[in-house]
Amino acid sequence: MVGDYVGIGKHKKTDVIKDQDSLATFLNTRASHVAQTSLYGYLRTRAGTRFPEMFENPDILISINIAKWHIWLACLSDLTLFTGHHLYQSGEIDESTLEELISAALKQVLDEVGMPEEAGSDFVSAREKVMQRIVNCDWNVERDDDTVFSQSPEALYYWAPIADELKELDESIVKSSIRYRWIEIRRSLRKLLDCKTLVETLRAAEL
Repeated sequence: MVGDYVGIGKHKKTDVIKDQDSLATFLNTRASHVAQTSLYGYLRTRAGTRFPEMFENPDILISINIAKWHIWLACLSDLTLFTGHHLYQSGEIDESTLEELISAALKQVLDEVGMPEEAGSDFVSAREKVMQRIVNCDWNVERDDDTVFSQSPEALYYWAPIADELKELDESIVKSSIRYRWIEIRRSLRKLLDCKTLVETLRAAEL
């Protein structure tokens, strides 16, 4: 039950990424997985045996729901940017095609999610900032590493419904915990992303 509150989507098995739909699925499921495990883990660690009680308190539950959506957005933003850089550095795709693909895949994910009421009033502007980050990205900058994952650690630290005086003690550990979770996701992307087939699929769709 608690997992249902914290989770946004399930980390299901993803096939080879060779078209926009499979790319969007990867972005959504992996961002959801990192967001849910990071927030869930932090809350459970801090609350201890009283963790289930958090979900019985309406005020705390509202804060958890808002947090999970904003952390998910930050995770989606970081992963989308990393994926774009990885695609561009493969040499299989030109910059204009990359911009169209990445923006379209991101928009597909955001459209599928819509505007959840439980996400709070700041969710709309946060979505727009994610799209703008992608639009303003300089794909020529070499960032096929963990430096791209800058917004998700900040989002976890900022949005987690934990008392500020406790979060200050946890800052470095909390931010490191989510950075660690991205290691396997980056490895999975490099394994599943078929850059050549993806580009060929895009070109075939244009004919």
